[in-house]
This record gives sequence, structure tokens and C-alpha cells, in this order.
Amino acid sequence: MSARFKAAIPKLASADIGRSLAFFEQLGFASIAAYPDYGIVERDGVAIHFWLCNDPRIAEATGCRIHVEGIDALFDAYAALNIIHPNDPLSDKPWGMREFSILDPDGNLVTFAEETA
Repeated sequence: MSARFKAAIPKLASADIGRSLAFFEQLGFASIAAYPDYGIVERDGVAIHFWLCNDPRIAEATGCRIHVEGIDALFDAYAALNIIHPNDPLSDKPWGMREFSILDPDGNLVTFAEETA
């Protein structure tokens, strides 16, 4: 019998679960679960989980990628929130993706990407 992968769900470090959920709600995600030490948001079938972590270095060294459709409109919406990472504005990458990144309040790098080819 062979195994088949169905999904990958990022699990990001958070110093404050409520703050993380509220931040991602600003980005159009809905809070699905909120516990003192764990939280989940979801948008268009894409989920992100958060675990309570008191070491800020962990979040600052963590990130995830989310593939989207309509990257230009998403960039405009997030740019209006003034959350675009200054070192990764919207641009076409040599690996065939158009992408940009943001930092969440804990320093997790979240990259949004759309295929260009």
C-alpha cells in the first residue's frame, strides 16, 4: 500500500495566541479554534495553526509559504495595512513565482506566492 499526502498545515510559534488570531483575521482569515496554548485560522481552505511559545527566537526563524490566486489584489490589500516585509515586496522570482512576504507580530515570515508560468 502506498501513502498519499493530502495537505500540509504550517504550525507557527506565537507568544500570544489571541494576538496571532486577531492579526490573521485582519488578513481575511477566520478563527477556527482558540485555546490558551493553541489556535487555528483558516481562509479558503488554507489553515494555519499556532502554538504558544515563550522563546521569540523560534518565531523569528520560522515561516511558511501560501500559494494564492490573485497575488496583485492580495498585495494591494496587505500593502494598505502597512505589513509588507521591506526586504520582500511583490516581485517576480526566477523560479517562476510572483510573491511577497509579511512578518506576523511574532516575527514569523509568511510568503504569499502565485505561479507566473
